[in-house]
Amino acid sequence: MIQRLLLAAGALLLLVVGVAWGVGVLGSDDEQRAGTVAPDAPGTPGTSVAAPASAGLDYVALGDSFSSGPLIPLMRNDASGCFRSTNNYPAYVADLLDVASYRDVSCAGAVTSDLRRAQAVFLSDTRPPPQLDALSDDTDLVTIGIGGNDYGLFGSIIGGCSRLATWSSPGSPCRDSFTAPDGTDTKARDALRVRGQMTRALAAVREAAPRADVLVVGYPRLMPERGSCAAAGLTAEDVVWTSRIGVLLNRSIERAADANEATFVDLFRASRGHDVCAGRDAWVNGRKDRPERALSFHPCQQGMAGVACVVAEVATGEEPPRIAGDAEPPEGSVVRGAP
Repeated sequence: MIQRLLLAAGALLLLVVGVAWGVGVLGSDDEQRAGTVAPDAPGTPGTSVAAPASAGLDYVALGDSFSSGPLIPLMRNDASGCFRSTNNYPAYVADLLDVASYRDVSCAGAVTSDLRRAQAVFLSDTRPPPQLDALSDDTDLVTIGIGGNDYGLFGSIIGGCSRLATWSSPGSPCRDSFTAPDGTDTKARDALRVRGQMTRALAAVREAAPRADVLVVGYPRLMPERGSCAAAGLTAEDVVWTSRIGVLLNRSIERAADANEATFVDLFRASRGHDVCAGRDAWVNGRKDRPERALSFHPCQQGMAGVACVVAEVATGEEPPRIAGDAEPPEGSVVRGAP
């Protein structure tokens, strides 16, 4: 299994979100000034919703690799090609909320259109059904973390920028490589375009699960607020730029959530001090794939547990208990296999 995951990792980097994190250029003044947005949090942590932390809750998790958890032990055997872990944040949320049923259809490499279509996956000829197929009128709670793979937003940064210069070098070779001849920051532009994709995606979620509380889970902070380190693999200037792209991405997702009366879960603020350079406190792996820990620039098990606590607090309005050990969804609650 580990060998298969390692073979997939290189390809996965090209399509899956790494450094987090119809379509048109958005018209508000702050978005038009995208290149000057400071790398701070896009909004408040979120307000509580009606979903009770009690038995009887039917919970469905949608999303990409930041939800599925590639390389975090143990990989589920009913999700070929999706790299779905038994210790991702949806599993911890199911545990914390003591749900009646828990269906996780998150899948590595997913883009927003994969909510509505069978997704091509790695190392498997079998395509999982559209993620929306897991939703119904009976669904009470939905978490969804997606959007960072649209337009290949971060895959190319992860795939190539760490090779442009050593992390201790001066300058911003990564940002420069994504700056068009006319001065357009193409990554900032694409981060803003995600808003339209997410707005349509969340409208479809609302239609498929009209009774559900929908929590839209943003992307965590992967890079430190200043400086750099070997785990980051980017120059200090590119670290700041990459964080700015993460802010814009989260802002697009938050505004799409607002447009669909969903609740945005702000992980960027919550993950301050847990970036790739944080050592033992890191919620995310660094630039090297680490079997039995996490794919490069993706959440590790400790990070998934931290995300789950943030999600559970937003869902209930109450601080959850401290997490220790593996996720343990209630016995009999886990719905396995394709939707």
